[in-house]
Amino acid sequence: MSDRSGSCLCGAVRYRITVEPIFTRICWCRDCQHIAGNGTVNLLVPTAALEVDGATGAYTSTADSGNQVTRRFCPACGCHLFAGNSARPQLTVVRAGTLDDPSSITPGANIWAASAPAWACLDPHLERVERQPLPPGAQPTTGLR
Repeated sequence: MSDRSGSCLCGAVRYRITVEPIFTRICWCRDCQHIAGNGTVNLLVPTAALEVDGATGAYTSTADSGNQVTRRFCPACGCHLFAGNSARPQLTVVRAGTLDDPSSITPGANIWAASAPAWACLDPHLERVERQPLPPGAQPTTGLR
């Protein structure tokens, strides 16, 4: 299934994704916990494959990496929909809970697991990444400091 759609809570913003996600992960960073009161399930998609109908509001903050993260939301109902990172403008994060069919995706990892609260239920069958995962396509470096 490569075509997915979704919307904000009130329906003022609708979107369509025309490709399979690059990956789907549960993020436990403190920013995601502030947004959702919990971890957030996120799809990473090419920005060019995301069609948005409706105006979004935006909030930009600086990540621990120094990159600018812009989160987009519906200005009417406040529903958080998307995020982008200045280091990878060609990629957009989509909040899985806003999909019309959130069961159409399956998370593959818990990221920022070190930030998860003690009560968090992290699936032991998923890959566990303690902090920021490598960008898509990046190879881990060994022996370099």
